[in-house]
Amino acid sequence: MVKNGSSLDKLICTKCGKGYLATEIKRMCDCGKVLFPVYNLEKAKETLSKNTMNKRRYNIWRMTEIMPVKDPTFYYSLGEGWTPILHLKNLGEELGLKNLFLKDEGLNPTGTFKSRGLCAAVSKAIELGVKEFVIPSAGNAGAALSAYAARAGRKAHVFVPKDAPELTIKEIRAMGADLVLVDGLITDAGKLAKEESEKHGWFDVSTLKEPYRVEGKKTMGLELAEQFDWSLPDVIIYPTGGGTGIVGMWKAFKELEQLGMIEGPFPRMISVQSSGCAPIIKAFREGKEHAEYWENANTIAAGLRVPAAIGDYLILKAIRESKGTAIDVSDVQIKASMVNLAKKEGIMACPEAAATVASLEKLIETGFLGSKDKIVLFSTGSGLTTPNQW
Repeated sequence: MVKNGSSLDKLICTKCGKGYLATEIKRMCDCGKVLFPVYNLEKAKETLSKNTMNKRRYNIWRMTEIMPVKDPTFYYSLGEGWTPILHLKNLGEELGLKNLFLKDEGLNPTGTFKSRGLCAAVSKAIELGVKEFVIPSAGNAGAALSAYAARAGRKAHVFVPKDAPELTIKEIRAMGADLVLVDGLITDAGKLAKEESEKHGWFDVSTLKEPYRVEGKKTMGLELAEQFDWSLPDVIIYPTGGGTGIVGMWKAFKELEQLGMIEGPFPRMISVQSSGCAPIIKAFREGKEHAEYWENANTIAAGLRVPAAIGDYLILKAIRESKGTAIDVSDVQIKASMVNLAKKEGIMACPEAAATVASLEKLIETGFLGSKDKIVLFSTGSGLTTPNQW
């Protein structure tokens, strides 16, 4: 095992630029915006390079120099990360796309990509002294927090909409979390979770409302670079709710470039949402920096039913910097794509993941995708986590 360690240096506000010590418990900037961990990349270069990778563990702590936990004692791993990249040959032939791939995040421990972010967030928070956690969730993030809290011997409090997937609700209960079912959307769950966290002193790990979930999510980008032999794909298509995946991968690519491990150009980042809840798409089309609250949000893809995202400006910035785009698809298209992907490739994907498949035809028609483009779809969760949608 390579002897290395985190080069975490400080926290920086992504909006106003104010810095904070990374040795203290801090959730957000005083201005109310998102904090990012910043690393001493010159120090990281001393032990991190393409030549050192063959001696490292295959999980999210693989590039420990640019991960936030200092003491490996606090790696509360369940085997998350290093999910496969599958060539979608059959679907690609149907659409005229020679290099169509899917990264299957459904093979993470709790069945979704949420395992990555919550593993990193819980691990770092406990290293800093946190004892008890709370999260509002559409379901999957709550299940992931429950798993890692159980793994670490800590208590989790999870607030989810009453109509969250039944299997996910059972999963949360099975792992011993305190579950509260809420009338309304994830934003309503968020309000209650905030009230209770302030009352009881619980640490809130809501999306982008603490600095470290994004570090777990960025490992999708770190893996992607390595799995493609340090040559990034042309296009990444990502289902967007809170948006931590897009934001995290964009951060990962910039760090890898500064480390000299990859060169540009970076992939064009494409955000996909359901037409029943598409605040990011609307803001992108209108040229805005922030998205308006989406009234009466409704979609079969629970993870995309996020009417307001605190990291909206970061999502939109990544899309625009990458010369990407944003697209919405209907629930009818999502449902059809779930079935088509299963029949064509033998992959049962959740509705959120199927939204990326549903976007392909429209992106081809508009000329945004070419037949030779290397395209990666992100399947953020297994279809087995949403049995009622089949």
